[in-house]
Order: sequence, then C-alpha cells, then structure tokens
Amino acid sequence: MSSTGSSVFEITQSLGVDDAARIKRLLENGVRIPAQPRVLEELRKHMARSELDVRLLSKVINQDPGLTAMLFKVVGNSAYRQHQPFDSVEAILHAVGVRQTFNLVQAIALTGAGEIKKDRRVYEAFWARSHAVGQLAMLIADERNSVCNIFPDQAYLAGIFHDCGVPLLMQRFPTYCAEMKLGAPGAWIDQAEEDRKFNADHCVVGYLVARHWHLPEFICDAIRNHHAIAELGQHEARSMVAIVQLAIDIHYRDQRIASAEWERVRHDVLPELGLNDEALPEFVDIILERFNATVGA
Repeated sequence: MSSTGSSVFEITQSLGVDDAARIKRLLENGVRIPAQPRVLEELRKHMARSELDVRLLSKVINQDPGLTAMLFKVVGNSAYRQHQPFDSVEAILHAVGVRQTFNLVQAIALTGAGEIKKDRRVYEAFWARSHAVGQLAMLIADERNSVCNIFPDQAYLAGIFHDCGVPLLMQRFPTYCAEMKLGAPGAWIDQAEEDRKFNADHCVVGYLVARHWHLPEFICDAIRNHHAIAELGQHEARSMVAIVQLAIDIHYRDQRIASAEWERVRHDVLPELGLNDEALPEFVDIILERFNATVGA
C-alpha cells in the first residue's frame, strides 16, 4: 500500500472515527486497493488541462482495446439512444460528453482491476451482475432525471462501484466466498455476519476504492451507504442510493429471484424517485423492455 498511503491518509482524515478505524483495520489485514490503470491516469492528466483535445483523449482510450470495446457496448444502452449509432471513440466523446465518457471509462476499468486467484466463476458472475445493475441504473436515471437530477453516466458509475469491495474481500480472505454463500442464486452479503466473521465491511472498502479513484463525493457517499438509505436523510447521495437499490431489485425480478432487501428499503426508495407501489409495475416493465432491447442489440 505504499503507493497509496498518502491518499488513504487524506481519505481517513475526512471520515468519522468509526469509519477511519475500519479502514485502518482493513488495510492492516492486507486488503489491497487497486490502483487506477495507466489509461485512466493519462486521461486524468489530459482532463486537468484548460483546453481539452478530444482527438487526443480518443487516442488515449483506444490504447486499451478491451476497454474500448466495452465502452461501445455500454453506450449501446438506450439511455443514449438519441446519439446512436456511434462509429468511433471520438464520436462518443463529442456526443456523450468528455466528463461523462470518463465516468463510463472509470466504471469499465474497475472491472478489470485486481488479480483473480480463485473462485473465477463467482468473480465473473459478480461483474456480470454489476454490469447489469449499472445498465439498469442508467435507464432509471434517464427516466427519472427530472426528479433526481442524476445522469446515466453517474448512475452507471455507482452501479458498478457500489459492491466493488466484495471481490477485494474475496481476494483477501480465502473463505469469504463460501462463508458469504456468494455462489448461491440471489445470495448476497449479510453485513452483520461479514463483520463478525471477517472484521470487515464491503461498503467501507468500496468507499475507499471510490475515493482513491477520485469519484465524485456524492457517489462515494452513495457507495458507503447503499444499504442504509433510511439513515441518509436529505443527503445528496440519497437519490443515487435509491436508483441503485431499484436497479438491484429490477435485476432480481428479471432473474426471477426474490430480493431480501427490497421490502426493507422500498418505502424510502420509491418516494425518492417520485414513484409509488401502484406505478412501480409499469415502470419496471418500461425499464426491462429498454434493458432487454439493449442486451439483445
């Protein structure tokens, strides 16, 4: 962690005592926070300049063929239907926007960070789930933008990053995957059990990664609190958490799996998005129709 020590110190300075202690404990336990890929570091340097050269940014992104291919797949989401089809990275940058494209690239890059040593099937299923939740979150943000003022690229970023602490804990603790029953359909993390067995918290790990990767503050806070919307009050991250939670529930519905968390959060999620129980089924149908059209494209 020597390369990230100073930034981690700055992050813990901005946290409360309890969260700072959790992060210190996790790092001492050997949880490694992935560094941003070189392409992102190079992009960030270019974007810090007063004048942006779209052709140069496009050239940087194109250095990574896998990332570029995934970017084209993500912007195939119908949230960007008014701009499609795209024939180049430069066209994406012009139509979607430089900052928005950079957010998408960050989200995509995270899925390639870290070394897979075991549980490859669960690891790949985890990222497939994260991409699906991210894509659904994009569509929810697109449909509810006038209510929430959250944009598709931001929602995708939160959707991908919200549980990113999980694969890092999988890599660190050999029994984490089995103990948390991550191979079972619909199974997800029981935070109390996670803390009891591993003295760890995937929300705090995800927050640390998001801060280290310089994500917008409200997205970092949404990642930290994505299981705690009732505690957020009027926090600006509340709408983002609502979008992510509804995206997770819609993903489970699409998989015909019951979501254990939905009943606990829906009374906070729906009003935040300007929805209610009566309007929800039609809204879910709209999102899934758009999602499946994207997947089948």
